[in-house]
Amino acid sequence: MNMETSGVLAPPPPKRIEELQLPQVFMRDIALKTIFRKNANTASYLAKAICLPIGITQELIDIARSQGLLEAMGTLNANAGGEMPYHLTDSGRARALDALSQSEYFGAMPVPMHVYAEQVKRQSIRNLQISREQLLRAMGHLVLPEHLISHLGPAVGAGRSILMYGPPGNGKSSISNGIRDAMGDKIYVPRAVEYSGQVISVYDPIVHSAAEEVAENPTQLRRNTRFDPRYVLCQRPTVITGGELSLNMLDLVYNPTARTYQAPLQLKSTGGIFIVDDLGRQAEPPQKLVNRWIVPLEESKDILSLQSGEKFEVPFDTLVIFSTNFHPNEIFDQAALRRIFFKIKIDGPNQEDFLKIFALVARKKKLQLDEGSLVHLLKSKYPTVNNIYANYQPVFLVDQMLAICDFEGWPYRMTPELVDRAWANMFVKDELIVK
Repeated sequence: MNMETSGVLAPPPPKRIEELQLPQVFMRDIALKTIFRKNANTASYLAKAICLPIGITQELIDIARSQGLLEAMGTLNANAGGEMPYHLTDSGRARALDALSQSEYFGAMPVPMHVYAEQVKRQSIRNLQISREQLLRAMGHLVLPEHLISHLGPAVGAGRSILMYGPPGNGKSSISNGIRDAMGDKIYVPRAVEYSGQVISVYDPIVHSAAEEVAENPTQLRRNTRFDPRYVLCQRPTVITGGELSLNMLDLVYNPTARTYQAPLQLKSTGGIFIVDDLGRQAEPPQKLVNRWIVPLEESKDILSLQSGEKFEVPFDTLVIFSTNFHPNEIFDQAALRRIFFKIKIDGPNQEDFLKIFALVARKKKLQLDEGSLVHLLKSKYPTVNNIYANYQPVFLVDQMLAICDFEGWPYRMTPELVDRAWANMFVKDELIVK
């Protein structure tokens, strides 16, 4: 029977070795490799290292002992907490080395891919209900027009794909981060998954924020008995990529030396958000990148390939957010646009919202506003750029004025002259450079 934690059904801790649904030899070899690499010489230490309950770990130890691969040391060791320690026999060491020559993977017992796919359904991002209040709370630090929240809410709640487009510097990245913060709940991320005898590492401390510290002390093992310890309870993950994104980053990463696989970015982001920022700045054309997402976006599954060339399905349960400064018609054909579920334009603020943002930034950075300087900014400077405002500009202008004051040794202040100096750094004059 499944347990529930943080609003999603938890994977229950396995009680019998058969529940792992992995070949016995495969599990035994991972245990032997772990004993060899980590000198795990007690049942509790090994259980913690391979992330299994002690009962199942003891079964694996008994199997290895019956095959002459492990033997008890025969004396209780004070450092073993009263447990009977054991060690690899010569045959066990030879088997561990042979197994390591086939794959260097050791440690956490992997979850079979089809079992993980069921857990993905239980914690699907499409099951997440986000209210207007949650979204407003997560974006409370942003000044956004009312209609934008009305567009974003259904898009996030659907858990599908979103294209945000519009002029640069208007908070598309901040809005993406706000969507992530609005989610707020937790899911279970497997440390590794197994397919066709191959192990794919999934849990990544760089991508995944563990809700609990991952146990490193054998005495902490009992703590994880509420759910299958092969998983880590995490905040819903967020993967952010920009101009560096390439198509090969969406493939399995194979380490030929260790003969192990690392999950690609979109698999690590399962149950969370994948943000493609600055779409159109990548080496590959946007159309080609989006074409790679067509099957996952439409069918909620992705296709990956092993080194052998064998292709297999993995779950695709990710809110994909594309963010671009280009007009969608410039970078996509209509077939690609049709497959992106929500298209939301992020415009610059009007003058009223610009002033709100300016006041918030100035207050935060302890700059006293000056009415005459603001009038000068609005009446003398913005007409030169057709009164087009952007969300980044208040931060830029305030930081410039503070930097000038620091350099000149002046107390922080706002004057028309400082506005002029700050403005001069915001735009590059269009002029011919004589070489």
